[in-house]
Amino acid sequence: MTTSYLRKATKADLPAILAIIGEAKEYLKEQGIDQWQAGYPTNDDIEKDIDNKISYVLMVDGKIAATAALWPGQDINYKNMVEGSWRGNPEDQYTSIHRIAMSSKFRGQRLSEKMISGLLTISTETGFNEVRVDTHPENIAMQKVILNNGFEYRGIIDFEDPNESTTTRYAYQLYLD
Repeated sequence: MTTSYLRKATKADLPAILAIIGEAKEYLKEQGIDQWQAGYPTNDDIEKDIDNKISYVLMVDGKIAATAALWPGQDINYKNMVEGSWRGNPEDQYTSIHRIAMSSKFRGQRLSEKMISGLLTISTETGFNEVRVDTHPENIAMQKVILNNGFEYRGIIDFEDPNESTTTRYAYQLYLD
């Protein structure tokens, strides 16, 4: 039987996380998706996530299978919704899932859903009942993972990033009981 669980990332995990991010960038490129093709996320982004204790890894039989960041509080990137709207009060606090990536060695095993499920548990355990996530309009696989985890499509956000050629993202929201 396979053992899997989510835990906070440590500095010792950095090489494995950076390798997974690199594989994800290559995977997106192979699919013709321009997400993460201009430098983001950088090594510094990942290190800051670890330092800020918002970086998590999915462990599968003792190996790091996936990584993601879970940001607490309001996300500036979600302020500029150009189509659609968020549910709830604009002042509400929530968590945001960012930089989710799966190791190529574990791709196709539906582990992204386990990763998100773990992040949802952490969200409720830390006092947040609203979770938001976004993805590139062409990243159909991630859109399916997001929807399969109960998120509701809320619209389109746009953010400024000189390193990204496409700054439009599909935005999703989930309320937890």
